[in-house]
Amino acid sequence: MSIDTLLGYLPAIAQGLWVTLFSWVIAALGGVALGLAIALVQRGAGATLRRLIQGYIEALRCTPLIVLLFIVYDGGPALGLLLDPLPAGLLVLIIHGSAYFAEIFRGGFAAVPAGQLEAANSLGMAPLAVVRRVLMPGALAAALPGLVNMVINVCKETALLSVITVGDLTFAVQNMAVETFAAFQSILALALGYWLLIELFSRLGQRAERRINRHLTLRGGASEGAV
Repeated sequence: MSIDTLLGYLPAIAQGLWVTLFSWVIAALGGVALGLAIALVQRGAGATLRRLIQGYIEALRCTPLIVLLFIVYDGGPALGLLLDPLPAGLLVLIIHGSAYFAEIFRGGFAAVPAGQLEAANSLGMAPLAVVRRVLMPGALAAALPGLVNMVINVCKETALLSVITVGDLTFAVQNMAVETFAAFQSILALALGYWLLIELFSRLGQRAERRINRHLTLRGGASEGAV
């Protein structure tokens, strides 16, 4: 593929990259928010509601993402759900990711020592204050590696949006590969592009993990000194 040919496709590739980044951010934030809400509700719910929530989680985890995309985008009109490709893709990514994020948060909550929660309750802290000041900091520190890994998976899953004609980076590169007959070079460049995005985010996640752990260590040391 010549440089001139590649330059001619740069606007489409740039647009596809923007759609991929937008989809990644929205799907990750939406999945984290919904997953956290599910985990909090599950933590305080009764046995029946907990079983229903666990059934929701297991159903999503056992269903391939591409099947959910076809159900919502192709099968949605039969149920009165008419969505354009991008909103349909984002909806599926958020719902599918929420099941995994909920399990990550559930594991984080379980890692918080019960004694800390009992101490906070014995001091008369309000339930929301216990969650905000005791439960969430400890759970976040324990869950952060899993959260970072899942956000990376969401990035890779955005590539599947091209199957429902979302004009993301994968869709743009596929079109270029078909029209230029340079499939190997195009797909290799696509793989390198995703690698760069994920490597950058992975390093940011590692830095955030170190800062959170350092903050919790300092806070724990200050608490011991006060005692």
